[in-house]
Amino acid sequence: MSEAPVMQDCLISPDLEDLYMECGDILTDDDYMTVPDLSRETTEPVTKEVEELHATEEAQRLFEDSEPELEEEKPAQELQSTQRKREYKKKFDKAREHARIITDEEIRLRKPVAADEHLSLREILHKGQSHTITDPREYQLELFERAKKQNIIAVLDTGSGKTLIAVLLLRHILDQELEDRSGGKKPRIAFFLVDSVALVFQQYEVLNSNLDQPINCFCGDMNPDHWGKSTWEGHLKENMVIVCTAEILYQCLMRSFIRIDQINLLIFDEAHHAKKSHPYARIIKDFYIPEDDQLNRPKIFGMTASPVDVRSNFTQAAKNLEDMLHCQIATTADLTLLRMSVSRPNECLTKYPALPLPFETELYREMQARYGDLEVLTKIFSYAKEASSQLGQWCADQVWSFAMAEHEALKFERRVEKNFSKAQDTRPVEILDDEMNRLREAQKFVMNWDFTKPTEGGNGLSSKVSVLRQWLDGVFERPTNDRCIVFVDRRYTARLLHDLFARIGTSHLRAGLLVGARNGEPGDRVLSVRQQILTLSNFRKGLVNCLFATSIAEEGLDIPECNMVIRFDLYRTLIQYIQSRGRARHAESRYIHMVEEHNQWHFQAIRDVRQGEDVMRKFCESLPADRLLQGNDSNLGAVLEKEKNLRVFVDPESGAKLTYASSLAVLAHFVSCLPNASSSPNYNMTAEHGQYTCEIILPESSPIHSATGRPSSRKAIAKRSAAFEACLLLRKGGHLDENLLSTHHKHLPAMRNAHLALNLNKSSRYEMKVKPKIWEDSRGLVPESLFMTIFRLEEPEKLGRESQPIALMTRTRMPQFPCVLLHLQADQTSNLTFASLRGSLQISQDALLRLNAFTLRLYKDIFNKTYEVNDQAMSYWFAPVVKDFPHATGQRGSHELLDWAVLDYVYKNEAWQWNIHRQPSELEGRYLVDRWDGGRRFWSLKVLPDLRPRDPVPPDATAHKYMDSILDYSVSLFPKARKRAVWLEDQPVIYAHRILHRLNWLDEFSQKDLKVNNKAYVCPEPLLFSALPSAVVAMAYLIPSAISRVESFLIALEACDMLGLTVRPDLALEAITKDSENTEEHRGEQIHFQRGMGKNYERLEFIGDCFLKMATSISIFCLRPENDEFDYHVRRMVQICNKNLLDVALKKKLYKYIRSVGFSRRNWYPQGIKLLEGKGINKIDNQVYDHTLGDKTIADVCEALIGASLLSSNNTGNMDMAVKAVTVLVSHPDHDVAEWADYYKLYTKPSYQIGQVSAVQTNLALQIHGKTGYRFKYPRLLMSAFVHPSLPSSGGIPCYQRLEFLGDSLLDMACVNFLFHRHPDRDPQWLTEHKMAMVSNKFLAALAVKLGFHTHIRYSGTAIEWQKREYAQEAHEVELEHHGARDYWTATRTPPKCLADVVESYLGAVFVDSEFDFSEIERFFDDHVRWFFEDMSIYDTFANHHPVTHLHHHLVLSLHCSNYKVMASAVPNAAGTDVQHQVAVVMVHGEVVASGMAASSKNAKVKACERALEVLKPLLLLDFRQMWGCDCVEGEDE
Repeated sequence: MSEAPVMQDCLISPDLEDLYMECGDILTDDDYMTVPDLSRETTEPVTKEVEELHATEEAQRLFEDSEPELEEEKPAQELQSTQRKREYKKKFDKAREHARIITDEEIRLRKPVAADEHLSLREILHKGQSHTITDPREYQLELFERAKKQNIIAVLDTGSGKTLIAVLLLRHILDQELEDRSGGKKPRIAFFLVDSVALVFQQYEVLNSNLDQPINCFCGDMNPDHWGKSTWEGHLKENMVIVCTAEILYQCLMRSFIRIDQINLLIFDEAHHAKKSHPYARIIKDFYIPEDDQLNRPKIFGMTASPVDVRSNFTQAAKNLEDMLHCQIATTADLTLLRMSVSRPNECLTKYPALPLPFETELYREMQARYGDLEVLTKIFSYAKEASSQLGQWCADQVWSFAMAEHEALKFERRVEKNFSKAQDTRPVEILDDEMNRLREAQKFVMNWDFTKPTEGGNGLSSKVSVLRQWLDGVFERPTNDRCIVFVDRRYTARLLHDLFARIGTSHLRAGLLVGARNGEPGDRVLSVRQQILTLSNFRKGLVNCLFATSIAEEGLDIPECNMVIRFDLYRTLIQYIQSRGRARHAESRYIHMVEEHNQWHFQAIRDVRQGEDVMRKFCESLPADRLLQGNDSNLGAVLEKEKNLRVFVDPESGAKLTYASSLAVLAHFVSCLPNASSSPNYNMTAEHGQYTCEIILPESSPIHSATGRPSSRKAIAKRSAAFEACLLLRKGGHLDENLLSTHHKHLPAMRNAHLALNLNKSSRYEMKVKPKIWEDSRGLVPESLFMTIFRLEEPEKLGRESQPIALMTRTRMPQFPCVLLHLQADQTSNLTFASLRGSLQISQDALLRLNAFTLRLYKDIFNKTYEVNDQAMSYWFAPVVKDFPHATGQRGSHELLDWAVLDYVYKNEAWQWNIHRQPSELEGRYLVDRWDGGRRFWSLKVLPDLRPRDPVPPDATAHKYMDSILDYSVSLFPKARKRAVWLEDQPVIYAHRILHRLNWLDEFSQKDLKVNNKAYVCPEPLLFSALPSAVVAMAYLIPSAISRVESFLIALEACDMLGLTVRPDLALEAITKDSENTEEHRGEQIHFQRGMGKNYERLEFIGDCFLKMATSISIFCLRPENDEFDYHVRRMVQICNKNLLDVALKKKLYKYIRSVGFSRRNWYPQGIKLLEGKGINKIDNQVYDHTLGDKTIADVCEALIGASLLSSNNTGNMDMAVKAVTVLVSHPDHDVAEWADYYKLYTKPSYQIGQVSAVQTNLALQIHGKTGYRFKYPRLLMSAFVHPSLPSSGGIPCYQRLEFLGDSLLDMACVNFLFHRHPDRDPQWLTEHKMAMVSNKFLAALAVKLGFHTHIRYSGTAIEWQKREYAQEAHEVELEHHGARDYWTATRTPPKCLADVVESYLGAVFVDSEFDFSEIERFFDDHVRWFFEDMSIYDTFANHHPVTHLHHHLVLSLHCSNYKVMASAVPNAAGTDVQHQVAVVMVHGEVVASGMAASSKNAKVKACERALEVLKPLLLLDFRQMWGCDCVEGEDE
């Protein structure tokens, strides 16, 4: 060990036991399960051997028809996206797998490689040390033998092996248990009880390493509150020992999940806690003592280092503990042996010069002068002044820096509001505003203060800190394995010293902070249990070697490496002294008492603990070995003396036991299970004649609204009495079951998470329609008449050459298709229109021959396909249209619109014949076809008289495989045929453009397309001059895109027809279009994006989802007028959940119609006629195609079809088709409606609505009419909209909750309708985020105040009155301060929910009163809501508050990263539970950043994104790029 400064006096430590006891700070476990970080696991990339093409071959490919049968070749970017998706999914699957309960074997396998921060608490503790215990010592065996015979409390020093005695006793009890079970006795189980979460895992590891029987451990974070009796029966059946916190066992006994006679052994770790209402004491009082048969009572074994505190009567206190636990205190008969076995530290006393009196620093004086009258800063002033003496000026000023940090200042503001609410009758609201403003000023003042560096001497650092620094510098002046713990009283002190020595300590001092998890004063540092355990793990490994700790480190810390403990602040009790001393476990460790010179209190404190330890030692030594058990049954009665008058309820069905003590927990659990429960019970205390009476007010959604307890002289008893009464009422009403659990929770999880029953990541292969059924149905006969649909460019000049419209001739009249945008050249686009003519055209046999010839010539010359002539098998024909269409439509009939001259010429001539006598001008503007190479087509431009056929090919010509001469370049024959061929040597040379074989004009030009060289030099003789005019050919090249889109429209309409829906073609196609594998991820990188498919379903799904919610809400409201709001929510969820939509869609085979594949170069060709020549000749005509669809995609398409049905009314307000779509797609008896008018037919006016109207109700209707403009026909209905649930009855008029349920969906629809049409280019995520502002409680509350609704609310209780009055006053003032700005309401504080509720309930009432006239809802929106949201950009910040949105914006806008993903999926159920959880993971460049777990994927994503922001927000851009390997380009398209 390193040398330390020579100090003054030395004390010899007395031989007493160490004591595990906490003083002030309580460990609480982390509130989430951590998904292990898989960021260092790499996925082998999927690579493919790709042969490198020569430049000429690459150029050739761009002109040729060489793509696969179904899809075009994937660009490199898409292949990269696919690979990235696989890597993401692989890592996410691993994260999801590791999120479940980890088995012991997995712990063993992962332990060598996983870092502590990625392990569970159980793994960290298991990894830290060996837990196997061997060779018990004599004193351990002695106490074990005594424990076998009777109940004892073993009093032994820290580190003396009390847990081994428990292990020996457990082995003995388990052996007995096995014998008893073999003899036919009922099984019993042992419980090892601890007082903190951390000790659950620590003691479990010890027992699990030393017992050979099944054992498990439980704590509150495992959500045992949600486990039912069957779950606990499974745990009790599978295990023989359970380690848990005492509260868990107490709850099990109270609910009768287990009986006391089913337990064979109770082990109380740190048994000194068994007093007052601690769970240890309650287990004994409520269940152990009432068990009259002693044979049914379990054996008890307690462990402690000190049974009582020195400041009480030791003998009496020891007797009380014995009585409470029905035990006998016992220690070893030979304390000498114990002293030899347990290492004690050398105790040293070090003095520091007397401290000055507390003084005011400059910062303190400034704060005092400016803000000294602020009550909430009183404690900070006090501690800052105290710190000036104890720690010095620098630390005193740092107190303000901690307390006034931005996130800590919010605590002050909350405290100001709380204090103000207590004085609501006497203090005007202006005082609150002033305090809040001054607090913000104080925060800015401190943040701008110039803090100096810490210095010794003067007032910089105190003498106490200077002495501590001497010790720490002496220990850590050079590299060392030493470990030191510095104990202090307060978190502030720990944090100040930690920060100080991080600055001034030696380079070998690695400081750590260890404080508790309870929320404290602003500026106090809080560490979760996980953070505490990680800190201790780092301390054990030496990554941290100096801990600054509060009393949280005094109990349960077992670190053999620790060899120095410094009591910077002296202990206050014997327990603190013994426990902190016990932390120095090393053989030659030191325990240093820091005392102030001439401070008698300090020296008295040392004398007190020495004397107390001496008294305890003498007490233990004086205990006779054969004394009688003091805690006998007669004394047990005395334990219950104080509670004999308190009522107890035992459920006759189960034996569950409700007491005053347990009623608070039972009621709290019940409230947590209520739907939409966001508040806890309110306890209102009144005093009269020295007696307190408590009334409890439960949340609005509770079936019991209030209960009043019996009077009591004590407030605590009065409060418990009220809770007890409420529990009795709930049990009587059937709202608590026989085990005192909420009956709501039995069906709540399944219904609430109905959408989770659908695996959001599951996908399957489904059949896919490629051709519409209309073609097949129309084939089979020779047509006598045909219908014309004319394809024409709106801006034909954008094509770059002359074009001529073309008609699609079909047996059946086509619908009027919407136009389609085509990309004709770089940055040149035009709409392609489809004009479906009404009348048919009579077709003679002669005309049909010409249509056949034209159509087949078009396939042959342009697309290199030769089909058989078969009139009956043709699905459709093509024909040229006169060039002056559409101007000719008014003067000509359908027959005259066709260009019969072209048809006749093509019918009579297979090609235009060239000969040597043709004039050069005749060769220009022709369409040339390579006879032997289907990929070579040319536009002839002009004849070049200066060139000859045998001249070399000009260097600017596009590459070809034959380049010896121009003539050679023009011929594509194979070598042998080339040798035999003879050509005219004096034929002309034509300058031409080789035609890019582009069929998909729906997609933009790629960069590669734009760079293609198309110059060519050819001779006419080897080439075929097509009989098709070049204007016709130019238009014909667009046919593949046109036919592809027409067939998609037809398939979409076919899907709607299958569902019985009439929908516009463009909306029908949009509703079934999925253009990427992750279409639903609105801002994620699109995987396998299919370009040119048009709009996808996501926006229609957004509005369809909203209409679905509204439609089902209306139907349920009408059908079930007596049901409560919670039942409405459940029934609606059953209908609208994705699982239900999927099931219906699968039954109807909707998956066949979904468009998930973009343009295909193969599938646009006609079916029915036989292909004689060309690629695909062996293709089966009726081949079945399939595609992969996710379950959620299919459900989303259902909602999109509802949206399409709604919008097909062309804004007429007719919603009948959307109503019908809902009925078809939810297929549920709760929505059997054919049209909108049917809703009102379902509604039966309740008696309260049509009852006699009072003057008060009439007056209310008149006032509301003046404020909103709507006159109610049924004022009693309006009154219901303003009755708060807290009011038990209001003349038979129900509260507003049912109307609120209805109005909520109506308002949603109005807001979504506005956003959808006002912002046609915004994606659903943007729409959702900004809708949040429109329907937020904050806005609706401000609107309620603006309309004066808050003055009409009827309620019970003063709290609501004060809340709404104060909020209304603030809202008015904020509006004035912001000069009436549209977004003034965002600056108000969180409003009472009732204000927002009445706006929604009012809208529900208007809707019902107007006989379900939705236009009244829209009128209210236009009159009172729309103005606030004309400019939605001002609410971008409001939307950004959502963690998912915030993360997206931070990554994209601040860190310029587009390669990220948020994934969520269900994880396997935890062992023994029926509760399914969802895990979400945020990944950046394939690496896990953060994770979250919750009951729903939505909440899991929120948690994951919150934690990801905590990781990413502090990083600079450069740090982020280095840490996560980000190479995204700023501004890169997502």
